[in-house]
Amino acid sequence: MRVPFRERNPVPIGLVGFAIIIVALAVAMNLDSIPLVSGGRTHTASFKEAAGLKTDEEVRIAGVKVGKVTGLELDGDHVKVTFRVDDGVRLGDRTEADIKIKTVLGAHFLSLNPRGTGRLGRNIPIERTHTPFEVVPAISELSRRVSKIDYRQLATSFDVLSQTFENSPDEIRASLQGLRRLSTTIASRDDQLHELAGKAKDVSQLLADRNQDFAKLIQDGDKVLQAVQARRAVIHQLLINTVTLSQQVNALIKENEGQLRPMLDNLQKVNGVLLKNQDNLDRILQLFAPFARQFADVTGTGRWFDSYIQNLLPIPASIQNPPQGGQNSPNGGQQKGGQSGNQSDNPLPFLP
Repeated sequence: MRVPFRERNPVPIGLVGFAIIIVALAVAMNLDSIPLVSGGRTHTASFKEAAGLKTDEEVRIAGVKVGKVTGLELDGDHVKVTFRVDDGVRLGDRTEADIKIKTVLGAHFLSLNPRGTGRLGRNIPIERTHTPFEVVPAISELSRRVSKIDYRQLATSFDVLSQTFENSPDEIRASLQGLRRLSTTIASRDDQLHELAGKAKDVSQLLADRNQDFAKLIQDGDKVLQAVQARRAVIHQLLINTVTLSQQVNALIKENEGQLRPMLDNLQKVNGVLLKNQDNLDRILQLFAPFARQFADVTGTGRWFDSYIQNLLPIPASIQNPPQGGQNSPNGGQQKGGQSGNQSDNPLPFLP
């Protein structure tokens, strides 16, 4: 009896699905390595040394890219380079392979020279492969050979040669003396020459190690130049619009010069008046703060403010000089201590 799919254990189903996804991702990431899918034909070539060649570098025929290097491995006393070429590329049975320098910074490529009438087998033998001239090994070899020179014996040889040709014409003696001085100079600078050769080796090795950085720098510079080239029309139009705007502003000023000149003169007069009254303006700003504070206090009772008029009518003598001992006032009320005077409070409504 078959169990329905919904009732099955989801754990094995999930594990199987997860395994299928991993296999699919692995196949997708290594699609170029599958012979039946990637296309092209794979060959190998035997070299005495790798000479700096790396995986994924180009394979060229007459300067045209036809494939790439897929691997390098040590095979006995030589290096086996595996490479793949595109379909339709014919390689004869006498095809030769060379490792050539692509850039001065150390990039390489594999160059193929198709020869022969038949078809190339799986491997190009070491007899038909060549490696380039490398700067670092050459400098190392130069340093090694220079270190073996016996400069004292060399100087003695030049001395003997100079003495032998002592009775020779002046031109020959002068040449030999120059050679003698040259050998003496070289002998005295032996340590410096060794140091120079060592530094040159270090510099060349550093440049080779920084090959990727230099290539990235050149690519970024090319992108910047491409961006500037792409914006060239925009920048050109911006400059044209700027010139046009300046011309229009100049024409506007020239057309309205009759109105602008009196306005500027009046503006200058206004500035003069303001400068003359600068102290008054400063005083106004200083007094505005207490005025605003007191005005806020007066109007703080609501939408109106109270006011009174003082000394509007003459003050009677009896009020100015009240009786001693707190007698009754003529107005029928007893005066209290405080401000005396005939004050008439006349509230005036403040209309907003």
